[in-house]
Amino acid sequence: MNGQRVLVLVLLGLAVVIVGLIILVPRMQPAKTLTGYVEGEPLYLSSPVSGRVSAMHVARGQEVAVGQPLFVVDPAQLSAQRDQASAELAAAEAQAQDARKGARPVELAVLEANVAAAEARARDANADLRRIQPLVNRGIYAPARLDDVRAAAQAASAQVTAARRQRDAAALGAREDLIRVADARVGQARAAVGGAQARLADAAPTAPAAARVEEVFYQAGEWAVANQPIVALLPHDRIKVRFFVPETELAAYRIGRKVAFSCDGCPGGLSAEIVFVSPRPEFTPPVIYSRETRDRLVYLVEARPSVRLNPGQPVDVKPLGARP
Repeated sequence: MNGQRVLVLVLLGLAVVIVGLIILVPRMQPAKTLTGYVEGEPLYLSSPVSGRVSAMHVARGQEVAVGQPLFVVDPAQLSAQRDQASAELAAAEAQAQDARKGARPVELAVLEANVAAAEARARDANADLRRIQPLVNRGIYAPARLDDVRAAAQAASAQVTAARRQRDAAALGAREDLIRVADARVGQARAAVGGAQARLADAAPTAPAAARVEEVFYQAGEWAVANQPIVALLPHDRIKVRFFVPETELAAYRIGRKVAFSCDGCPGGLSAEIVFVSPRPEFTPPVIYSRETRDRLVYLVEARPSVRLNPGQPVDVKPLGARP
């Protein structure tokens, strides 16, 4: 009987130990983490035209603010194009203004003189008509002479009318259609000036955002090829934490949620906001989507950290619990 009691006590003790191990061992194991790293998406700035880099205002690793000058490619060619476009704009505006004006005072004076001369000729022709008509009636001149004088008087009167209308038309300016054409040329010239100024600004760009200079590909004095990167910037808002989530836990990761992470040498309590969840799995196994390999699928997640980190730095992300 004593032996049986001892055996029962031993079995009960073993059961208690086993239950304790089942409860305590998982708690003693280190917390599960997700592996990731810091990724940066640089911006590459170039010039629209080839030319010599006349000035380089930044250096590799330098922090730049919004609007800070970066570099200047020889602006001589683009400045000449802008000046030419500005001159064409000034000429078009002058033509448009001239189209709205009448003739100059000197030109109007000439037309007034033409009117006066035509009126004088008309008066002479009418005087001849009044003098010849009675003589023809008395038979001194033939009727044909009266016809000639009457025709001359009518022609002189028509010349007076034409001279007056020419004077009035000169005072009006160009027709409406010509004015619209002149205005359209002004708009075309103004657009050309804007394009030339934009190309000139592209040859001397400024930082579009607060960033760090990631790389400088050309130095002052070197010849830069058009549309080839001259400076690479790494904006602060384009640095992300990238990590991979198992397929079984993917439902807990949604855009806008925050994850906690840590890295070597970083302060505690770091967090990042999820901005992207990949719709496709990474490291797909050879047997596609079978029950046996389903737990091997992982999905890329990107999150924007709350602090400035260095690209390439490894991080450990604390997993999110599934939504209730």
